[in-house]
Amino acid sequence: AKMAAGSGPGARELFAEGLLQFLRPAVRQLDRHVHSVRESQVELREHIDSLATELCRINEDQKVALDLDPYVKKLLNARRRVVLVNNILQNAQERLRRLNHSVAKETVRRRAMLEAGGYQGK
Repeated sequence: AKMAAGSGPGARELFAEGLLQFLRPAVRQLDRHVHSVRESQVELREHIDSLATELCRINEDQKVALDLDPYVKKLLNARRRVVLVNNILQNAQERLRRLNHSVAKETVRRRAMLEAGGYQGK
């Protein structure tokens, strides 16, 4: 930071522009990964629901008394946790989208400032 301050406002702007260019792909990649995990969470929740339904059906059809209720309860508890994690991921993804939007907006603003200042990068 000391070097950038000593090099003048143009160097700071270039540094900021470079930092924004560096952050944008990382934010986009993280957003894609969060989206992928959320899709997996939805699939897992659907499989848990299906398995719980199947266990209930098996329990009703059994001639021998099998107590599958504890397993169904465990599945429903796991489903609840999956939903909770999915909500957390959804909030994180929304924050990432806002961050990505802010980075893009700041990049446009800084680029306009550089162009207005007559910076010649070549």
